[in-house]
Amino acid sequence: MDSKIDILKFSTMVKSKRGNNGLRLIAKEIGKISASTLSRIEQGSLPDLNSFMQICNWLEVSPDEFQVRSNLSSSNKEQIVAHLRAEKILSKETTSALIEMINLAYDSKK
Repeated sequence: MDSKIDILKFSTMVKSKRGNNGLRLIAKEIGKISASTLSRIEQGSLPDLNSFMQICNWLEVSPDEFQVRSNLSSSNKEQIVAHLRAEKILSKETTSALIEMINLAYDSKK
């Protein structure tokens, strides 16, 4: 089974956690990552493995959070819910409400 990294999700989470902080400040906070590497990641480039692992640690998420399997065993609903749970900008209440709406929408189609 092939797997790859969801770079859009990864870059979105990096941008979200960085917020209005400068790239240099965050690069220093992460450690052994350059500001230019962070910039490339935010623009959609995949980092090297060491950088990826360090950033996952900084994001406080498992690297598995960004794994995409080529044989899509999960439904669209599960993927949408996973993206909503990874969203850092929305409040937990808003995220929960949206997940509930998604569940209702998909469950009504059964």
